[in-house]
Parts: sequence; C-alpha cells; structure tokens
Amino acid sequence: MYALFRQIAMICALILVPAAGVSGQTVTVFAAASLRDALDDMAQAYPGNLVVSYGGSGQIARQVAQGAPADIVLLANVAWMDWLEDQGLIEADSRSNLLENRLVLAGPEGAARLETVSAQGLLDRLSGGRLAIGQTQSVPAGIYGRQWLENAGLWPALAPHLAETENVRAALALIARGETPLGVVYATDARADPGVVTLYEVPGKMHDPIYYTVAETKRRNDAQASEFIEFIRSNDASMIFAGHGFLPVDQAQ
Repeated sequence: MYALFRQIAMICALILVPAAGVSGQTVTVFAAASLRDALDDMAQAYPGNLVVSYGGSGQIARQVAQGAPADIVLLANVAWMDWLEDQGLIEADSRSNLLENRLVLAGPEGAARLETVSAQGLLDRLSGGRLAIGQTQSVPAGIYGRQWLENAGLWPALAPHLAETENVRAALALIARGETPLGVVYATDARADPGVVTLYEVPGKMHDPIYYTVAETKRRNDAQASEFIEFIRSNDASMIFAGHGFLPVDQAQ
C-alpha cells in the first residue's frame, strides 16, 4: 500500500506540475540526510534540473559557511538555520518551516516492541551492545534524542553505551545491519528501511519540535532557487512528502 501511494504521488506530481517557467539551469540543494528518499522522488517529479547533496544538518551548515555552492538549504534543525542566518548566509525572508517529523526508538527487523522504556530495560535490550544515535552535539536527530534521554531520566545510564554517527541515516544503517540492537532515528527513517522496525514512539513533549526548515542561500541562483521553493511548497510536493511519512507543519501543530 505504501509503495502504491508513492507511485500515485509521483505520477500526480509529474502530471500536475507545469514545466513552463523552469529554466535550464541547475538548482543545487543541500538537504538533511533523513530527506533522502523523499527528495530522490522529488527530483524525478521536479520539472527542472536538480542536484541534491545529503548530510547532517550541522555538517551542511558548516559547508555553506565555507563557501559550498548551495542554492537551497533544507535542514532538520531550526538552530542550525538560525546559525546560518546569524552568519548572514541565507536570505531571511525566504526561510520557513516546511515539515515536521517524529522521533522513535528502532531495532532490527523482528525485534520485540517496547510498550514502556526504563534505563534497566534498555540496557537489558542492548545486552552489552550500543545504542545508535546521531552525534548528540551536532546532528539534529542526536540532539533531539539526547533531549529525550535527559528529560526521561535515561541519559546517565545510556550515555556510556552510545554509538554516535555523522547523520541519522548512518545510525539507521547500523540498526538495519544488526550492528546495534537499538537506535534513535526519525519515524520516517524507520518506515523507509524494511530491515528496521519501530519499537517505541518517543513522546513529542520530551524534545524540541522536529521542524524541517528551508531557505535560499545568499549565493543562490535567484530565479531557479525561487522556483524550487515554490515547487516544494506545492500540493504535489506535499503528496510526495506525505508518502514518506512527513507531516506539514500546520497539520502537526
């Protein structure tokens, strides 16, 4: 059913989005790694030339600060976009929150679901292994995950047992390969990988809202960047994002 929905969403986008007005120039998007599947589909539906580079939001922000040729940045953390704005590297009036996500505790396919979590229960499930999570000081999924662990009183027990990764998809890969018995990822990531199952939905009140925020950079190609932002805010793009489990901000609030 999920695969069918994706196909329908892509076909609708391809049919309904007009190619008129889109120049032959390429728009370069630097995007959070958790958006990979959705934006790969988006690239097929977008009626222009699109190049997307994926990474952790902190890594992307630093690359832009060092002069990386991005027209658009699409980050999974408002704080990193604040940093780019403070550095004068984005067009502030082009910035907006586009999507929202959820945080989950995930495990390899076949792992038993957790109805509740406790420090000892998680340590027992780890059984000497490690908890995969994005870097807790820089990767958004890791930052949100740490907030949850701290607010739930789990951090002191779990902190020595983390496997911190450079982005959330790297954490997802560790889970899928069975290299870690547990990991903190986005709900959309767990949904995207058949080798991973959601074991526990983290209450949203236990961490900051997970907003995906988009903006044009100062060095952008004006017309092409504006066209792409208009496209990803369209109903057709929303169908593609919804097919991957993302929520529009106005629906999530």
